[in-house]
Amino acid sequence: MENQLGLVLKLLLLSALLSVLIKYAGPSLSIPVTATNALIIVLLPIVIMAIALLWRFQAQKQN
Repeated sequence: MENQLGLVLKLLLLSALLSVLIKYAGPSLSIPVTATNALIIVLLPIVIMAIALLWRFQAQKQN
């Protein structure tokens, strides 16, 4: 139970830090508005999650 609480607190802290970064540092980035950039922003989290799950599946398959 304590391990799960630690995980939730870490995720909460990471989420708050990411939120502050987006709010204060995000507007200073000059990213051009293009269809390619929009696709990258939308699809990148999906690709990262797919790679992580595939990597985990391969590691579990070897054990």
